[in-house]
Amino acid sequence: MRLQTIILAAGQGTRMRSSLPKVLHKIGGKTLLAHVHDLAMQLGDNSVHVIYGHGGKQVLSTVGNLEAEWTEQKQQLGTGHAVMQVADWIATGCTVLILYGDVPLLKLATVKLLIEDAYKNGIGLLTVNLDDPTGYGRIVRNEKGNVIRIVEEKDASPLQREICEVNTGILAVNGQMLKGWLNRLTNLNAQGEYYLTDIIALAVADGVYVETTQPAEQSEVLGINNRVQLAQLERVYQLHQATALMESGITLLDPSRFDLRGEIVTHGQDVEIDVNVVLEGKIKLGNRVKIGPNVLLKDSQIDDDVEIFANSVIEKANISAGSRIGPFARIRPESNIGENAHIGNFVEIKKSNIGKSTKINHLSYIGDAIVGSEVNVGAGTITCNYDGANKHLTIIEDGAFIGSDTQLVAPVTVGKNATIGAGSTITKNAPEGELSLSRSKQATIPGWQRPIKKGD
Repeated sequence: MRLQTIILAAGQGTRMRSSLPKVLHKIGGKTLLAHVHDLAMQLGDNSVHVIYGHGGKQVLSTVGNLEAEWTEQKQQLGTGHAVMQVADWIATGCTVLILYGDVPLLKLATVKLLIEDAYKNGIGLLTVNLDDPTGYGRIVRNEKGNVIRIVEEKDASPLQREICEVNTGILAVNGQMLKGWLNRLTNLNAQGEYYLTDIIALAVADGVYVETTQPAEQSEVLGINNRVQLAQLERVYQLHQATALMESGITLLDPSRFDLRGEIVTHGQDVEIDVNVVLEGKIKLGNRVKIGPNVLLKDSQIDDDVEIFANSVIEKANISAGSRIGPFARIRPESNIGENAHIGNFVEIKKSNIGKSTKINHLSYIGDAIVGSEVNVGAGTITCNYDGANKHLTIIEDGAFIGSDTQLVAPVTVGKNATIGAGSTITKNAPEGELSLSRSKQATIPGWQRPIKKGD
């Protein structure tokens, strides 16, 4: 039976105290709504419809590229009212899955069980037992243990509020049945809203057995209403990611201090990652890669036997085998670091190719440059690549030696095996194999005395 998924994402999220719609807050670097949408797209023959509301323009501009149909709920009159907005879209011969845009950690296996329940009986309901059920609708069962209805907390009696089995709001239901029950919903309750949960009582009245499923972990069905809950689920999510990476062979020195905000991590054997490392985007790690503490990697490829020392940042770059990066190095986008190169402390590389076995070990900036193999760049060297309007290229050929505190004013070429004397400002091409330098003549003034403070 064909599947249709409705994601309810219209809530304002006032307790987030944010100008950002709740479903656009992020876990693992991805919006809550995108997490839910990704789950829906894993279900195969499935069409997705998102019901949005508060901050609609912002929602569409941020995640409107997700594969879905979009309908605005202009008035928020309850979950039942939200689903009513797409009643004409629901096919009578399908199964409808109802998900929530602020419940990001639901697992595929749990959803599949729920859908199977709907296939068998017409409706499947996801419930969970909580030690503290405050705020949730309670599952009311008869003496045989069958679900007879859901009662919202504000409408519940004191005895019903003691029930620990609660409604998650997530359910799967036959499309034809759902359309009929939506037509029978009323708003005669404490909130004056149309509750989607009321279809449970309608199903029971029609003689439909309500099958229930529970998740393997409570965190799967926890929604996010404030920043505390957002942070708590972030840590749950990150521990899941860390566990998966460790099971695949990566060593994490402290899984509780690791963040994966990426789409894909591929890796070789014997990778070791120290504490407080953040991986963003698409990351590829080779064999025996070692990553020190407090490192950020984003959309980068790190080849075999690379060591990245503490507090380094690498973004949209390729680091070739055997290289050493950092500590406190920054490799900016469109940079390629050659095999066995050394990029040291407080060195910044921007949109440059650095050749094999080249060393740039201290306090330097190399931008818009092509640097050959076995080049040695002394401390404090910079490429002056920007003239205030345009960027220009610096070329340093194989075997060149650049003395400390050198400024290479682009466009300029330093020839093969050339030497640049320390403290030089190079504005013209430096010939191959020759020494080039520019310095003012040192002078000594005999008898000169330092100034003395007045009054001393």
